[in-house]
Amino acid sequence: MIEKRQFYIDGAWVDPVVPHDHAVIDPATEEPCAIISLGADADADRAVAGAQRAFAGWSQTDPRARRALIERLLAIYEARLEEMAQAISLEMGAPITLAREQQATSGNWHIRNFLRAFDAIEWVRPLGPHAPDNRIALEPIGVAALITPWNWPMNQIALKVAPALLAGCTVVFKPSEQAPLSAMLFAEMLHEAGVPKGVFNLVNGDGAGVGTRLSSHPDVELVSFTGSTRARKAISRAAADTLKRVTLELGGKGANLIFADADPGAVRRGVLHCFENSGQSCNAPTRMLVERPAYAAAVAEAARIADELRVASPRLEGPHIGPVVNRSQFARIEALIEAGIAEGARLVAGGPGLPEGMNRGFYVRPTVFADVRPGMRIEREEIFGPVLSILPFDTEEEAVAIANDTPYGLTNYVQSGDGARRNRLARQLRSGMVQMNGRPRGAGAPFGGVKASGRAREGGIWGIEEFLEVKSISGWSPD
Repeated sequence: MIEKRQFYIDGAWVDPVVPHDHAVIDPATEEPCAIISLGADADADRAVAGAQRAFAGWSQTDPRARRALIERLLAIYEARLEEMAQAISLEMGAPITLAREQQATSGNWHIRNFLRAFDAIEWVRPLGPHAPDNRIALEPIGVAALITPWNWPMNQIALKVAPALLAGCTVVFKPSEQAPLSAMLFAEMLHEAGVPKGVFNLVNGDGAGVGTRLSSHPDVELVSFTGSTRARKAISRAAADTLKRVTLELGGKGANLIFADADPGAVRRGVLHCFENSGQSCNAPTRMLVERPAYAAAVAEAARIADELRVASPRLEGPHIGPVVNRSQFARIEALIEAGIAEGARLVAGGPGLPEGMNRGFYVRPTVFADVRPGMRIEREEIFGPVLSILPFDTEEEAVAIANDTPYGLTNYVQSGDGARRNRLARQLRSGMVQMNGRPRGAGAPFGGVKASGRAREGGIWGIEEFLEVKSISGWSPD
C-alpha cells in the first residue's frame, strides 16, 4: 500500500493540519492502492499564504530564470517518465502502453511546447508608431489556484502548472483525489528542479473542501479549472464575491461528420478515437454523423471494430481498453446504455454488464448504438465512457444543425475529400476546435471550447497569456 499523506507547502512536505485519510481505489481491482490525506480550509490557507509571500519575488524574476526552472523540470520529467506512466496506470486504470505512450508523454510534450511559445513573448512592447511613448507590459496576475481532473492527469497538470510558472505566477495546485499519485510525483520533480519556496504548492482535497476554499479565497487572483460542467457552476459561484479571473475547460459532446467521400479509414479512426482512454476524454467524437449513402456500411464497420476491441487489465501491455475510473462513473455509463436501449436506439455492439470473463473491476463493454435520434439522452449527455452514437444525415445543412444542437462546444470533426466543404464546415461548426481528415492540431495550438465546454484556451502562447495581465503605460522614456 502506497502512503502519501503529506502536502507540498512552502518548499517542504508537511503533514495536514487535521489528518483525514482517503483511499485511492485501483479501478482494475476495486481495492485500495494508496492512502492520501484530504486537506481542509486551514491547509489551503497555509498554501495560499506561502504562494502570496513568494509572489513578489517570483513575479519580478528575469524571465530567463523562470525558463531555466522549467527546462530543469523537463529534463527530470523525461528521466522519470516510466515512474509517471506507472503512477497514472495504477490510479486511473489507463493500460500501461497507453499510459507510457500517450498519458505520461503528454506532460513533456506540453512543457516543451510552452518553452517554445515562451521565447516568442515580448514582455514590454510598443503600442504602435502612432504612440511612441506608450508601452504594453505583460505581468503575472498573482496567486493562481489550479484544479485538475483525473482522466488525463499529466496533460492537464502540464497545461496549467508550466504556463503559470513561466508567466511569473505562484501556484496552489489541487489535483483530483481520484488520481493524486501522478500529481505528487510531479511535485517531487519540481522540488528536485529547485522551485523556490512557496512558488509551487500542492494540497490534496475534494471539490467541496479545498476546491471551494481556493475558489473563494481573497488572496487567489485566478482559478483555472478543468472538469465537469456541474463543478464549474459551484466554482464560478464561489469565486464571484472576490471578482477573481476564472478560466474553465469543461466537457464535450463532439460530432464527427463523415461524408460519403471520406477516406477509407475515417470510420475506424473515429471509433478508436471515441473509445481511447476507455472513452474518458472530453474531446472524444462520441456522436458519429454519417451521410446516408455511407451509413449502413459505417454502422457495420463500427460494430465490427467495437466487437474486436479487447478489454483487459491495465497491467497488460498492448492496445486494449482498461477500466473506467470508479464505481460511480461505471454506474452512470451503465445507466446511460440502458437509457439508449429504452429510448429505441439500435444496439449493434456491446451493451450493459461487465465484459465476458470479468467479475471485478470497473470495465465497460465497448458499445455502439445506431439509428440514434437527436434528443436522446445518449445523444445529448456526456457519457464519459466507451459509448458511440451513430446518426444518419442527408444534407450538409442537416449535419451542421445536428452537430451544433448541443449545450457543448469543445471539438468537432469533419471527414471529407472535398476541401471547400471542409473549410466551410470548419467555420460553421460551433466549437473551439475542429479537426479534419484525421489531421492532429499542431504543437502549441490552443485547446478549449465555447458554450458549456468553457472558454479557456490552454496550450502555446494562449495558455501563458491566460495567466497574464495587460498593463498600458504612457510616457515611457526611451532611456
